[in-house]
Amino acid sequence: MAHQIVKNVSIAGITTCVPKNVEENISLPFFKEGEAEKVILSTGIERRRIADKDVTAGDLCCQAAEDLIQGVGWNKEEIDCLVFVSQTHDYILPATSCVIQGKLGLPNSCCCFDICYGCSGWVYGLSVISSMLSNGVMKKGLLLVGDITSFFKSAKDKTARPLFGDAGTATAVVYDPEAQDMKFALYANGNKYDAIVVPDGGCRNPFSASSLIETEYEEGVIRTPLHSAMNGMDVFSFGITKAPEVTKEMMEFAGKTAEEVDYFIFHQANKFMNEKIRKKLKITEEQCPYSMKDFGNVSCATIPLTINYRFKDVTELKGKELIATAFGVGLSWGSTSFNLKGLQYLRMSEYE
Repeated sequence: MAHQIVKNVSIAGITTCVPKNVEENISLPFFKEGEAEKVILSTGIERRRIADKDVTAGDLCCQAAEDLIQGVGWNKEEIDCLVFVSQTHDYILPATSCVIQGKLGLPNSCCCFDICYGCSGWVYGLSVISSMLSNGVMKKGLLLVGDITSFFKSAKDKTARPLFGDAGTATAVVYDPEAQDMKFALYANGNKYDAIVVPDGGCRNPFSASSLIETEYEEGVIRTPLHSAMNGMDVFSFGITKAPEVTKEMMEFAGKTAEEVDYFIFHQANKFMNEKIRKKLKITEEQCPYSMKDFGNVSCATIPLTINYRFKDVTELKGKELIATAFGVGLSWGSTSFNLKGLQYLRMSEYE
């Protein structure tokens, strides 16, 4: 089993930066009369934040990081590592983490690298950066997680456009000998990689003239091979199966009952799917905060965004027991159990 225990590491702060531009699902042009209302009712998504064309996930994460560094009172010279998790990198090369390190003015001694991950990205990224800090040689790290999902979504695809939004987040992770253990369970099934895929633009299928050709797959579903395609039924079946399984597994691994966990933070796929997961686990609505109504599915950023959206003050979360579970593109899924005893700072901002 892909289980992991990380000692001596705590989360000091979490910030989120979202674009100012709000897109209302009720106003999308491709819906016929009554369609938008039905989509909103089933998905629970009323609106989303969409980045301007010149704003990247790196930009959003950079602003979130500046806010976080000030909020937790860190000296930039003391930041030892920066991990950037995204599927919408600023460039093919160099790594966006290096670009952000330069923009933030972090020291050359700050270790930087990217992780190309989507929906499970925050859980996977936290496992990586916490492992780097656990022996105490490195003391402070920034986990930056975000996506511009609108970059890969066709504006003419009514099955995708109403679901996805843009956001960048920053998590301050620190060496802390007094911290409770973090626990992780991480999985992937690459045999199902094409359940969510952008067919063209990579080395397998490089960009060509045909990459720009639009195809109408059904009424209201038009996209090019540069847009993401999803097998909705396969992804739905995967989500409502694997998310409850790995969450139960995490509770057993952490030695906790559902009643002993203060909050379960799930990847915000859509309300219909997430409610299926919640009810399978028999956890209360109060234990399971959502952010999808106002932000939709923001890929790898959903867990930290949900924390920032639903909890405005550190006192609401400090010392609480959380389990965070994510699932999606890859296909990949994972869960983590952690305590927020060391939490110092929470904030959500709009991109400036």
